[in-house]
Amino acid sequence: MKIQKNIDNTVIYQTKNGAITLKQDVSADMLWASQAHIADIFEVERSVVTKHIRNILKDKELNEDSVCAKLAHTAEDGKTYQVQFYSLDVILAIGYRTNSKKAIAFRQWATKTLKDHIYKGYTINRTRIQKNYSEFLKAIDDVKTLLPADTAIEHDSILELVTLFADTWFSLDAYDKDKLITQGATKKKVALTAEKLNKALAELKQNLISKNEATDIFGVERTKDSVAAIIGNIMQSFGGEELYPSVEEKAAHLLYFIVKNHPFVDGNKRSGAYAFIWFLRYTKTLDLTRMTPPALTAITLLIAESSPKDKDKMIGLVCTLLAKRKVNDSQ
Repeated sequence: MKIQKNIDNTVIYQTKNGAITLKQDVSADMLWASQAHIADIFEVERSVVTKHIRNILKDKELNEDSVCAKLAHTAEDGKTYQVQFYSLDVILAIGYRTNSKKAIAFRQWATKTLKDHIYKGYTINRTRIQKNYSEFLKAIDDVKTLLPADTAIEHDSILELVTLFADTWFSLDAYDKDKLITQGATKKKVALTAEKLNKALAELKQNLISKNEATDIFGVERTKDSVAAIIGNIMQSFGGEELYPSVEEKAAHLLYFIVKNHPFVDGNKRSGAYAFIWFLRYTKTLDLTRMTPPALTAITLLIAESSPKDKDKMIGLVCTLLAKRKVNDSQ
């Protein structure tokens, strides 16, 4: 675990609106503050901080081994002492327990930030983006490199994809180097048939027609058993081994084949996107907190406008997106 080297200078502080933020761009994996620093942040007595830390650890709200560390600190007398420092988790927990004006302002800011995250699906720290603006723009540009010229994908949808990969500032260098994930992690037996999918697509058609969002030609197969051929392709096996053994691979190919093979007279993109989500729900692997409507729209249009030679890359992009969901769920 990396630790901020210059721990004598407090890098954590509270802004006028109550936000807990940083005085500079910090690259350390963890941020640490002493009890004295935490008392300064919320303008309370150090004894109050001591009491809250004791209760936080006693209640097992946080794990002491993860949030506490003894670090070398140089005092005013020039001597170096071992001082107990606490992580950002402790600072936030104390902010919720303390009754000072600063702590109240913090909670008001934290509640607003959490509401934004729940309703919008993301939150943006504009100050931090400004300090890392070049990286932020590069992340957007990396996604744009996947798009053909004169793409119909809206800017907001591109940003939605960036948001999905923002956990680790996902770099699409892997796309250029053909190193995207192409094999999913969820291995389970799936009894997918053309009859089941056709029934789901028929329900979609009726729903759209009832809302005047589709006509009778929506979802009509160009040739008989077009959907059955796609399902047969996805579910095929050789030598007793499935060609696409994971749920992620099956889902990605289902989306790709319906969108790119145009099995229907009308509604291929909508049918493909619906089949993709339906299949993930059918296999109990759908995560709506990450596979949001804008993200689904962006992925579907991205596949629709992609070159056939980039099929493996499109499949890899979808599998990577679904695999990130599994990684995050396991943390």
